Amino acid sequence: MPSREEYIETLKTKLDEWNEKIDELEANAEKAADDMRAEYREQIRELNEQRGELRQELRRLQDASDDAWRDIKAGADDAWDAMEKAFDRAMSKFT
Repeated sequence: MPSREEYIETLKTKLDEWNEKIDELEANAEKAADDMRAEYREQIRELNEQRGELRQELRRLQDASDDAWRDIKAGADDAWDAMEKAFDRAMSKFT
């Protein structure tokens, strides 16, 4: 199992990657035909919601004591999984 610091850094790195992908989707939405733009917006809304939940879990991990972080990690893992699934759905629709 990674250390708390390693896990937090991994989450931060993955969040940065997802932020870039969301930016790309937003740029694509601006260029999309009207009928596709609404679908892009819905996917982006879902991704932003999941990203917010993951950021919240990241803050909880950063604020947790050394003894409590493993318990909080489960919530972060769930948020990470939900974000990955949201990205998979979005990417399957637009790529």
